[in-house]
Amino acid sequence: MTELTEIFEDERPRLLRLAGRILSDHAEAEDIVQQAWLRLASTADQIENVPAWLTTATTRLCLDRLRAKTPVPQEEVEDAAEAHPDPADEVALADTVGIALQVVLDRLTPRERVAFVLHESFAFDFATIAAILDASPTSARKLASRARAKIAQPSPGAAIVDWQVVDAFLAAAREGDFSRLLELLAPEVVITGDDAAVALGTPQRIAGRHHVAEFFNGAAKAAFGVFLGDRPGAAWIHRGQVKVAFDFTIVGGVITGIVFRAAPEALASVRRRQGDVPAQSSGS
Repeated sequence: MTELTEIFEDERPRLLRLAGRILSDHAEAEDIVQQAWLRLASTADQIENVPAWLTTATTRLCLDRLRAKTPVPQEEVEDAAEAHPDPADEVALADTVGIALQVVLDRLTPRERVAFVLHESFAFDFATIAAILDASPTSARKLASRARAKIAQPSPGAAIVDWQVVDAFLAAAREGDFSRLLELLAPEVVITGDDAAVALGTPQRIAGRHHVAEFFNGAAKAAFGVFLGDRPGAAWIHRGQVKVAFDFTIVGGVITGIVFRAAPEALASVRRRQGDVPAQSSGS
């Protein structure tokens, strides 16, 4: 029991991040993780991989909690009736990101939500997700794909969601919060730069969550929130002049792409955000 307790305590922060992202509620995440511990402590089974067991138990408890408070949509009833295989019916994010995720995740069915979060936020492969959901890998992939399509649809709260993600990302970059950066980046995130930005020293291309997080970790201290046209973004400002704009692509509360832009026409679209450091575009 002592060994199990030690393993659980080591895993607790990760499990809290997992439950917090799925449920968008820190208090509920704490409760779910405690329930997972109680199940672990009471099981008589021989467990070969305790962290994996805890991940599965925590995720399934989250799924049960979501189903208990979410009416089952018609599409899930139809899925259950299909003939092909589909038998299944890291501390929580900062408040701003939690709100952002809540807006987009509430559009999803419980299983779509779990599949999306596990794949997009924690980079679980579909075989693992399928095992957790008691589904086939094909069904798990379909759930995540359907969730991504729903989240990509515009909603009245989309602009607010994007602003919250940009703000949280800049804060994590400045503070060197590597774990938070990873949570805010999609697994396949890519950084690119236009010719003018690359000439100023920005990278031409960086691909992958870890590489992008490493690039921004402890950086962006001179970057501030701005408008790029009517879209939320950020800009590197030097002596009151916008030098490089950061053009974010955000899907489902995570960043899937960042383009560094320094071409005159791009900088001309930059407007300062109310309450942030005054910025002047290069065209002013």
